[in-house]
Amino acid sequence: MPLVSSAAGLRDGFAKPIVRALFWASCLLSVVSFYTTQQGMALYLSSWFSIIASLGIQISLVLVAWLIGFTRKGKALLIGVYVCTGLVSIAFSYVSLYTWFTAKERPALMQRALYDELTAVGAKADQALSQAVVNGQRYALALEEMTSAEKTHGRISRARDGDPYLDSIREQVAKEAGTYREGVGEGVRYTAFERHAKLTRQLVSELEASRQALVRVRGELRPNTPTDQQLRQFHKVYDSIPWESARQLLSGAAVERPELPPFANYVEQASSGQEDLMKAFEELFVAPNSRHLFSLALAAFIDVIVFLLAFSAGPYFYGDPENRWYAAAAALDSTDDQVMLGSLLRKLQPGRQGMPRVDAASLSPGEQQLMLLLSNKGLAAAEEDAAGTHYLLDPEIHEKMLESLNGRSMNFRAASSRAAAGI
Repeated sequence: MPLVSSAAGLRDGFAKPIVRALFWASCLLSVVSFYTTQQGMALYLSSWFSIIASLGIQISLVLVAWLIGFTRKGKALLIGVYVCTGLVSIAFSYVSLYTWFTAKERPALMQRALYDELTAVGAKADQALSQAVVNGQRYALALEEMTSAEKTHGRISRARDGDPYLDSIREQVAKEAGTYREGVGEGVRYTAFERHAKLTRQLVSELEASRQALVRVRGELRPNTPTDQQLRQFHKVYDSIPWESARQLLSGAAVERPELPPFANYVEQASSGQEDLMKAFEELFVAPNSRHLFSLALAAFIDVIVFLLAFSAGPYFYGDPENRWYAAAAALDSTDDQVMLGSLLRKLQPGRQGMPRVDAASLSPGEQQLMLLLSNKGLAAAEEDAAGTHYLLDPEIHEKMLESLNGRSMNFRAASSRAAAGI
């Protein structure tokens, strides 16, 4: 619908500090919303396309909110346009904010999660190695005793053992002893048990060194270290552990090497600046957390506040309805609105109970139309008496007429000067 604005209405709107502050606040928040929307679109569109599209969206949001504020008809269509445009802005702003928050938070969460998992893997490995070392020390002592018994009595390898590790050594020694003449004494003793005891002590030393290295790397790990450095540092020690030796010394027990987490699970994807739109909303609807909800609430808050501020400042931006009425009436008289109001106010006389009254016969065509409009709005009342038809004005509309002349325009000053000169 055509809108009639007046210079006085525009001037009066910006003359009010609160309205001016609301106007600039809506502009500043629109800039923020433009930036977040553009950053979200830039993940999928080229830079220029995202800038142009975001700028168009924000201009549409502000202008539509202003139109809703002072338009009488077609508000439903304008509200629908604002909702559709606002949803697009909120969606991309949410993705932008979510990506920004995750870029700050996700690396720390991943680093902490990897640190916890590596600590758990290290604890399991340390427990298995410690048990293997204890068993190896016990086996070494047992083999030393067998060596001594072999020196003293001989034929020790022919007996069976309840422990699988020692029993396998007895069996190996028995096979080797088949090619030697067994006997008792220093000269004819068989020393295979002593050799196996040295091998066992060597396995224990290797496992203990690996366990100490694992303890050191666990102590050096920090939860704020980048994930790739944590894995590289841990792999360097973990991959050198002789697990086959540990299985030998833990014979009879199920020994499983704890698996390290794959690096792909701890890639800091947010640092690349990419965040899939559907994934962001899938997480929001399936497993929302505080980060999702805060990002969406902040994105919606910005556009809602922009709408409220623009909606509130719009009517004042284009002036009060009365100012538009004055301008339309002045247009009928081919004059300025302040000049028309000045002429009308000079014709007012006190009526009943001091109410302002004007003679209908003295009104110009524009003034006559203004009185008819005010009468329909309940701001004026027509009365007839012996002197003719008069219009009684509501005190409030009379006050607004006087206030509108506070900032006098050049046309009004010129007209006042001519009236004072009697021209």
